[in-house]
Amino acid sequence: MDNWVRSPHYQVIKSPISKVWILLEMIKFEHTVFALPFAYLGAFLGAEGPPDLWTSLWILVAMFGARTAAMGFNRLVDIPFDSKNPRTKERALPKGIVKARDAWIMVIAASGIYFLSAYELNLLAFILSPAFLAVLLGYSYTKRFTSMCHLFLGLALSLAPMAGWIGVKGSVEFLPLILSTGVLFWVAGFDILYGCLDYDFDREQGLYSIPARWGIKKAFWISGIFHLLAFISLVFVGFLAHLNWIYYCGLLATFALLVMQRLVVNPKDLSRMNMAFFTFNGAISIILFTSTAISLIWKP
Repeated sequence: MDNWVRSPHYQVIKSPISKVWILLEMIKFEHTVFALPFAYLGAFLGAEGPPDLWTSLWILVAMFGARTAAMGFNRLVDIPFDSKNPRTKERALPKGIVKARDAWIMVIAASGIYFLSAYELNLLAFILSPAFLAVLLGYSYTKRFTSMCHLFLGLALSLAPMAGWIGVKGSVEFLPLILSTGVLFWVAGFDILYGCLDYDFDREQGLYSIPARWGIKKAFWISGIFHLLAFISLVFVGFLAHLNWIYYCGLLATFALLVMQRLVVNPKDLSRMNMAFFTFNGAISIILFTSTAISLIWKP
């Protein structure tokens, strides 16, 4: 991408379509795979099977809007740090490939899409939508004042299954709270591992994280505890929702992937962190949704 940007054909970037593609790449649109399956997991549990098509479409649009707004906002407020961090300084905003004005337009438009989708789903979804978006946007500032920023990110993504449930049921109940708890600790656990990549930078810049505060070795232990709590919560989800053996097979596969992350990366070797972070965790969200959906639909 950077070589293409610096080429004589740089003016192509200025076309609206190219600008949109760069903005989507900037917010890692493909990583929606982490949250979207959990939104539909909550929706399937709420409907005790597949939700109707109209509800499913509005949940999809709401997730697109909420995540785009949150990631765009995160990139904007982190420009001062991203421009100094060797891992992030080549991103579109620090490099000036796209203007902050364009990113703000994207954030505002995506927020509007999110509010519209919540309105179309039901009254409770619309009433809670500002609070949900505030959590999503507020996460971007947490690394400036607390080492528990990983739990705030977990909280932000844990809203996905709750939002899916509310989109279908129009109510808040115990089951989606347990599911959201599982997602919270799962996300916080893998975000701690990913945060180890910025250990030196965070300490130099006075930013807060569990690796920066307690060191990489202890961070791995804390991540493991969080993932254990996530697994226990997901076991309770299967029990509360009366899911069958198919769900628990998916849960065993999830446990195996969590263990494999710690075989791929360790405190002394973080070189394969991107594979552990994106590949394994993307697979976990898909496996959990698929096994839950099949368990609800097919009851042998």
